[in-house]
Amino acid sequence: MTRDDQPGETPPFAAFLGDFYAECDEHLAATRQALLALEESLPAGRPSRGTLDELFRSFHSLKGLAGMVGLTPAEQLAHHLEGVLRPLRQGGTTLTPATLHALLAGTHALDQAVAAHRTHAPQPSIDSTLEELVARAPSPEHAPPQEVRGSQGQGLTADEQAQVDAALARGGRLWSAEFTPSPELAARDVNVNTVRARLQERGELIRVTPRVSAGGGITFAFLLAATLGEAAATELAAYGVALAPYQPSPPAQAPAPPPPAPIPAAPSHVVRVDLERLDELLHLVGELVITRARLATQLEQLEPLIPRAEWRALQETSQALTRRLREIRGGVVRVRMVPIGEAFARVQFVARDLARELGKQVQVELHGQETEIDKFLIERMRDPLLHLVRNAVDHGLERPDERAARDKRPGGTILLRAVTAGDTVTVEIGDDGRGIDPAPVAARARELGLIEGDAPLDADQLLDLLCAPGLSTRAIADRVSGRGVGLDVVRTAIRDLGGTLSLRTSLGQGTQFRIALPLTLLVVDALLVAAGGQTFAVPLSRVREVVEVDPERVVAVEGREITLHRGCALPLLRLARRFGLDETTGARYAFVAGESELVGVVVDRLLGKREIVVRPIADSLGQTPGIGGATELGDGRPVLIIDVPGLLARAG
Repeated sequence: MTRDDQPGETPPFAAFLGDFYAECDEHLAATRQALLALEESLPAGRPSRGTLDELFRSFHSLKGLAGMVGLTPAEQLAHHLEGVLRPLRQGGTTLTPATLHALLAGTHALDQAVAAHRTHAPQPSIDSTLEELVARAPSPEHAPPQEVRGSQGQGLTADEQAQVDAALARGGRLWSAEFTPSPELAARDVNVNTVRARLQERGELIRVTPRVSAGGGITFAFLLAATLGEAAATELAAYGVALAPYQPSPPAQAPAPPPPAPIPAAPSHVVRVDLERLDELLHLVGELVITRARLATQLEQLEPLIPRAEWRALQETSQALTRRLREIRGGVVRVRMVPIGEAFARVQFVARDLARELGKQVQVELHGQETEIDKFLIERMRDPLLHLVRNAVDHGLERPDERAARDKRPGGTILLRAVTAGDTVTVEIGDDGRGIDPAPVAARARELGLIEGDAPLDADQLLDLLCAPGLSTRAIADRVSGRGVGLDVVRTAIRDLGGTLSLRTSLGQGTQFRIALPLTLLVVDALLVAAGGQTFAVPLSRVREVVEVDPERVVAVEGREITLHRGCALPLLRLARRFGLDETTGARYAFVAGESELVGVVVDRLLGKREIVVRPIADSLGQTPGIGGATELGDGRPVLIIDVPGLLARAG
């Protein structure tokens, strides 16, 4: 039984597991990018030394991190991955497809081992992966790393000794730094990651060794190659770092360093915060929004009772409070934002890996990686993005011989693009492959009784059929879902996040899926409308414009009402009629919504814009198509929130 499999055992540094997982994620992301760079250098057989060094550092760091928490499978994988890289770095061998495949397989297994540890799942078997890694490395590198005792270092591996020699040749000096975490330091946002970052700013970090003390605490010992002055040593001391010249062996009767003078610590540039804490903070902001709305309502009721001068002062204070609250809301939302490139990196790696497995050539183009989106949405969008990209590689892109027969270049292109417009982020996943032929999709849909007649399908109808559960044009299912298997799950996941999915395809030219999502979910700006004696809230991100409807220009065509808008026919949907409410003859306004096709949703009155807090309806019995949640107004009245995509989809 390995250390990580022992039940009921809690490591003495369990409080650092959050940092462990976060740092593993960072190193794995860097590893994927470096492996993609290696693949591009495969034809030459000689990857750049910088890429190899970055990859080796990531594996070396992952090995140390895994050893610190007792994650033996990950530690073994990282060690053998180092063994495969070592001859490449030393120039003793060239990069081959088999070596690259071993590195990819080892990285995938390493990722799975960390993920299993995070979710407390059983560790996957790594035997076959280790065998492949061992077969790719020279036999002397299979054994655990041997220590080299050189003139300058003691207890160093061969690679660490090489780093030391290079640093000394550049005029650096070896330093030993020790850091022991404590509650006092944590309260100042000083932790092992903070210290590591400060040391890396000062020089080259050779090694990090965690030690568990007899009392159950942990101390991190760093070996640093740098040129440090008194000012740098004083600054590091403020971070709880004990710094001393590195000695090959412990000096006799070395006096303990004097305690550092208390110096205010410099602020850390990055603080890792659990997403649940940010959720709590955003919920508190939501409660403040509701309280602010109540205050505004009460002030309106008191206006006749308060002298004019005092009323103006109260109004100014209320407006200032509104502005500050909006700034707080914006600040909290910005804290939750992360670049979507975090999700794109994993997708890019999966696309290349799958293309290699299927014998296809693919180039992944990324645009808008810096576009920021709520971390919650990033987490929920990973699976839908992966599914769409895997479909594009497996069933969208042709094999090189097929592409050559169609006068296309052998390698296909997968395009990932993200862009922000207002409160909405749009993500596009496209390919330049064979496109989707609507004929077999329609034929299969007729067999299942989903459609009738021979009318051609437009893009929306085609997408609806592809998202129909169980519809597939493939006679034999394979490991990767086809373009009709699982798309219903993808669209459901996107709709659950308040987003929409649209499709554009051209036979022989390619396919593009377009996902539109709100930047955040809890506190949004909304348009309040009245219909059938009820008040509804419509998220402003779903409203294209508001128009006045002239009853004399409304005509009925095949049971549907339309009106002329900007020179085009605009279908109308009466909100009161949709929900079975009493209709009034004075409905003269509509908000225009929709993606590829616009619809005017007719309401009785427009009540103005309001900042609202979205409350989901958890009870499945109370869920109605077209209703996306509820909110509370300042007077305490509950108001239903319109799910515009669901409303339009339900209305056909």
